[in-house]
Amino acid sequence: MKIIKYFFEFIIIIFLFFVFKLLGRKLSSDLGCLISNYVGFNFRSKKRISTNFKKAFPRLSKEEENKYTREMWCNFGRTFAEYVYLKEFRENKKNHIVINGSEILDLIKSSNVPTVFVSGHFANFELMAMELDRKNLNIAAIYRPLNNFFLNPLMEYWRKKYICNFQIPKKIPGKSADGTRQFIKAIQIQTNIAVMVDQSITQGKRIDFFGEKAFTTSIPSQLALKYNYQIVPIAIRRVKKYEFTMDIFNPISIDKKKDDELSIGKKINEKIEEIILKNPGQWIWTHNRWKV
Repeated sequence: MKIIKYFFEFIIIIFLFFVFKLLGRKLSSDLGCLISNYVGFNFRSKKRISTNFKKAFPRLSKEEENKYTREMWCNFGRTFAEYVYLKEFRENKKNHIVINGSEILDLIKSSNVPTVFVSGHFANFELMAMELDRKNLNIAAIYRPLNNFFLNPLMEYWRKKYICNFQIPKKIPGKSADGTRQFIKAIQIQTNIAVMVDQSITQGKRIDFFGEKAFTTSIPSQLALKYNYQIVPIAIRRVKKYEFTMDIFNPISIDKKKDDELSIGKKINEKIEEIILKNPGQWIWTHNRWKV
């Protein structure tokens, strides 16, 4: 039964969070890497990960695939361990996060043009919305609620307290969470919005991603075409295990007379591809991104 499974997952995760808090941020990150590498590399989604790599890197050798897979699981474990240190990242007293492209953020603030920030699950992806909020960009973050209903309230509490207070849950078929009202409110007051565009979804437009059609969210393109939002890609990369660089890219060029949801979605996917190719081991390859 799912309720028993979720309960035991919750107990194990809370225990690990307690251990991580005792160890300190760097030791916890290293331990998270070791645990995730062992569990993930040996037991989780091996076939799907391999299939996904072949779509993006048709000529990738088995040795390179294993290298990137281990890097991915290590990063996943570090990110998991770092959840209990969100407050420390929020304060950023030791400059754990450096921003490339801060001048673009300054322009966004001074121009008052509503912006939708698009990104994917790179490095510690939770830190991106946090940094935008720290820069007083009036941000709302769209997120997918966890399936584990024991754990989800805790994660939502941490997100609202340390990442950004304005959280918009995605509508998931069969789930009660529905952020439609919050989404409409964000648009009405022209709040900046952050959204991940790299997850597998069952709705949206089928747009090329690494040469194959994949359902792609139309939220950014709709915001651009209907509500005059600009689209700004962002990414984050892990540097030297414990530190991060966040990259802010120039807004995606949009011509309302020529562009539609498909063409804008294609531009976004191409940018996400470009970011992934630079650091393949820091993207989460477990998503069934190309499911029909």
